[in-house]
Amino acid sequence: MPPRAALPAFAKLGPAANLPYPAGHILALQICLDRRGFSANALDGQCGRKTDVALATYCAVNGIPFPARSEQANAWETLFPSETNLFTTIIVTPEDRRAIVRIPRDPAGKAALPAMGYQSQLEMYAERGHLAEATLRALNPNVRWPNPPVGTAIQLPYYPKPPRKRDAPRITADVLRVSLARREITAFDAKGRMLALFPCSIAAEKNKRPPAGEIQVITLIPDPNYTYTPDAPGARKQKYIYPPGPNNPVGLAWIGLTLPSYGIHGTPWPEQIGRAESHGCFRLSNWNAVRLRELCDIGTSVVVE
Repeated sequence: MPPRAALPAFAKLGPAANLPYPAGHILALQICLDRRGFSANALDGQCGRKTDVALATYCAVNGIPFPARSEQANAWETLFPSETNLFTTIIVTPEDRRAIVRIPRDPAGKAALPAMGYQSQLEMYAERGHLAEATLRALNPNVRWPNPPVGTAIQLPYYPKPPRKRDAPRITADVLRVSLARREITAFDAKGRMLALFPCSIAAEKNKRPPAGEIQVITLIPDPNYTYTPDAPGARKQKYIYPPGPNNPVGLAWIGLTLPSYGIHGTPWPEQIGRAESHGCFRLSNWNAVRLRELCDIGTSVVVE
């Protein structure tokens, strides 16, 4: 077996300072789960609810006993003994610096942008590594955040593309299940095997949450734009078309549903996923919205429960 990559030093920050387990090892566990589609959302190195759910679900799907809390600090080595190269180093490029934009507050200004890109490299690299921004800072404590200069080395979790044999069929989801109570979306193949678990946000107002039942996927749009119509009573309705980008209100992917005006989509605010705060749609972090879109086809069943 190749030598295991050493965990980077993980600075103590805020609540992480009081963890009874090494935060770096919990982060390693979160990365291993995330690589397999069992997401704890924005990875933070803390053993919270989303990590518990991802770990418990992975163990249940694979027939593995759920480790006791006292064992979870070393669970990544126990459950994933062949896992290597958890982290990679990237170098800040001129292209990364040029990609940063300032997003105006007014709708007309947003609509005039060529793209709704990242507003800082901190935001960009945190999303690239599926990390909470505080975790990215902790992994790279000597970096000049939020916009490090060109040539700076940044350490991030590494997500290798899974190997795919030539002519092998694409892995697809036959059914998505949206749990309003647990605020999560799970994907299953045609044999009923769970493929992925993603935390999601749901509507803040109960009357805007869809009724339980089965609907279908009708559109799959990468890098969607967004139509915004201000609610101004008595004024002429004016529509603004916001361009695509990670800070677009629907993020980097749109999965349209047969329920009118409802969809599954990304968000500019990944660390808020899991709350009841949307206007009705199901929000995922951008990276999970992209992964889910790639699993779906037109006609994929979506069961709301």
